[in-house]
Amino acid sequence: MHLIAPSLKLHRFALSGHCHRVELFLSLLKLPVELIDVDLAGKAHKTPAFLALNPFGQVPVLQDGELTLADSNAILVYLAGKYGDESWWPRDPAGQAAVQQWLSIAAGPLAFGPAAARVAHLFKEPLNATEAIKQAKMLFAVMEQVLAKSAFLTGSTPTIADIANYSYTAHAPEGNISLDPYPAINAWLVRIEQLPGFIPMKKITA
Repeated sequence: MHLIAPSLKLHRFALSGHCHRVELFLSLLKLPVELIDVDLAGKAHKTPAFLALNPFGQVPVLQDGELTLADSNAILVYLAGKYGDESWWPRDPAGQAAVQQWLSIAAGPLAFGPAAARVAHLFKEPLNATEAIKQAKMLFAVMEQVLAKSAFLTGSTPTIADIANYSYTAHAPEGNISLDPYPAINAWLVRIEQLPGFIPMKKITA
């Protein structure tokens, strides 16, 4: 059962895949939210006011009434548990473990692979783009095998595992990583994009 959401506020950076996964899930759940853009270039995320919300100085940050929560994957778990149903976040231990595996992948190989390659290319951050692209290709090879056998990462229906891994996978070409060799991944991206309430992440144009 969906509860009526209190005043939800999302502190975000529009070009961040971590922020997009939260914004996307809010939209899929049809939850109204106030979007608050954080000026990362101006170091707004390092001000005392923002650090009071998240001492790590990172976006996204979600405020739900009196609750303030950081970390995109933690926010997905919270939203699914409070406002979604068990199709998004299974209540059984085996189902939760299957989803958690992919949340860990989103925080690990996805972050250090396609996400890092994108940041290195678009934002000229001093990261090892060659190593990031290598990690991305290793990850996508595994995802391709999984998605060749099932419609979504943990089975026949989408979960927050898919939401957590969508944004940086879809935008891998912005890090000089072609998705052409991965037909199953491309089909999965389309399935997510066809979900009612889907919203795309902003693209950077030259």
